[in-house]
Amino acid sequence: MKAIAVERGEDKPVVIEKPRPEPDAGEALVRTLRVGVDGTDHEVIAGGHGGFPEGEDHLVLGHEAVGVVVDPNDTELEEGDVVVPTVRRPPASGTNEYFEKNQPDMAPDGMYAERGIVGAHGFMSEYFTSPSNYLVRIPRSQAELGFLIEPISITEKAREQAYASRSAFDWNPSSALVLGNGSLGLLTLAMLKADDKGYESLYCLGRRDRPDPTIDVIEKLGATYVDSRETPVEEVPSAHEGMDFIYEATGFPKHAIQSVQALAPNGVAALLGVPSDWKFEVDAGAFHREMVLHNKALVGSVNSHVKHFEAATVTFTKLPRWFLRDLVTGVHPLSEFEAAFEDDDTTIKTAIEFGTV
Repeated sequence: MKAIAVERGEDKPVVIEKPRPEPDAGEALVRTLRVGVDGTDHEVIAGGHGGFPEGEDHLVLGHEAVGVVVDPNDTELEEGDVVVPTVRRPPASGTNEYFEKNQPDMAPDGMYAERGIVGAHGFMSEYFTSPSNYLVRIPRSQAELGFLIEPISITEKAREQAYASRSAFDWNPSSALVLGNGSLGLLTLAMLKADDKGYESLYCLGRRDRPDPTIDVIEKLGATYVDSRETPVEEVPSAHEGMDFIYEATGFPKHAIQSVQALAPNGVAALLGVPSDWKFEVDAGAFHREMVLHNKALVGSVNSHVKHFEAATVTFTKLPRWFLRDLVTGVHPLSEFEAAFEDDDTTIKTAIEFGTV
């Protein structure tokens, strides 16, 4: 079968041939439909994030996948089920307490493998196998865009963490700021817009000039675009208002510190970006004072698990069709896979198609 991989010492994805996998006991064989491409894939290809499976000279890419079961292999799944795989798996050293407690998304760095990212091959291949407990059934109607379920699940997890941090009192957020106007940021903005709790004001921060398709999406959602070159994060309250909820999806280290200044009293910021090392000066006294005197919170969130994927399938139905059309700017066949990795000002979200239902 064909697969898309990055090889050791290289910085570009290539198509390789691999044997079609055979499912072990408890695993199902899945025929891949589509696999999304995101910023993590680019970081893995560039060597800035992730790592190869032990003893392998290549890593099959892809962690945002949707497929159809072709061999249930005596699992609870059925042939023809449309499924999306979760990403976390036990590390090469074996299982640990987080997997034994069915909480792999809470395992710290070094105590897990992530398919297509670190320590385990991903889903950018014509077929893949997976233990059935890591496969989430989705409605057949979501098969076309099922690769979006994984990134939606990431935000489901982050919001769960944010609300948990405010559970000691009655927290009813009405304003929110998304840092980053990439595909994850836009998905999150659309999710907040569709939230049953109802946000009165939404903002999205980026660094792009008009005309720009992401700005068009932001404003079509009824949100306000904030250009960080004109209004840095810490100046958002004076330019607009303090934020009850901030979602950081940039990986820009200063945003973690600046978010505290941008929060309204009792607000919480969820950090999802994974930055490189960067030392800079911080007014630690002001940071500490804001956290204490105004009951603010910062939470870190990474990965997601089955319940978040299941929640994502429900959230998916609430997203406007026009938004999904505008968000996915390209679905490319395997023969033209390079186009899915191109990144320019017209690209928001791309995917590679391996097959159809």
